Amino acid sequence: MQEEENRLRRLRRLVDFSLALIAQSDLALEEAQNLHRMVRNTASRLFPGKEAAFDLIYTPRFRRLIAEKYALQ
Repeated sequence: MQEEENRLRRLRRLVDFSLALIAQSDLALEEAQNLHRMVRNTASRLFPGKEAAFDLIYTPRFRRLIAEKYALQ
């Protein structure tokens, strides 16, 4: 149980850091999208078989931020 909590904490920090990096840096759109993919891949390694949970919880945050920052519709 402690190991799972540690992995979840690590994922949350990674997501928060990645979202902040996208919001506060001059990343190109493609770089921001690649960062989202890399975070999703890391989440998949930390929690195999739980990709749908990542897509439900975190992908909307990435999409919303990327759409706002890069004026996408």
